Amino acid sequence: MNNLEKFRPYVLALLRIVVAYMFILHGTAKFWEFPISMTGGNGAVTDPLMIVGGVIEIVGGILVLLGLFTRAAAFILSGQMAYAYFFMHVAGKGSLFFPIANSGELALLYSVVFFYFVFAGAGAWALDNKFKQN
Repeated sequence: MNNLEKFRPYVLALLRIVVAYMFILHGTAKFWEFPISMTGGNGAVTDPLMIVGGVIEIVGGILVLLGLFTRAAAFILSGQMAYAYFFMHVAGKGSLFFPIANSGELALLYSVVFFYFVFAGAGAWALDNKFKQN
């Protein structure tokens, strides 16, 4: 297993980049209906809470994707997704311990993965690494 340790920062970076990219798409879907419409083709979202969420998803997602202020951005994104899980999915449909029953699997998974980045950092290929003090 020690042979795999040398790949840890690169696999962490791959996870960070893929998760951030997918997360950014949630924001672009809200504002520009790309790659899908989140309103059924009725234009961009107009609910103020969804607008704030979209801004957080795009800006925070870009920061995490670039590996810039990764821990702070990931903390905010984790909180946003925890809020979405508890107040949109659990409060709306119940089933706290069964995310599949309240359609909250993705929100809960994003929350936990972003929370992991708070502690693990950005890994390789991150702008945070360029600004580290030696």
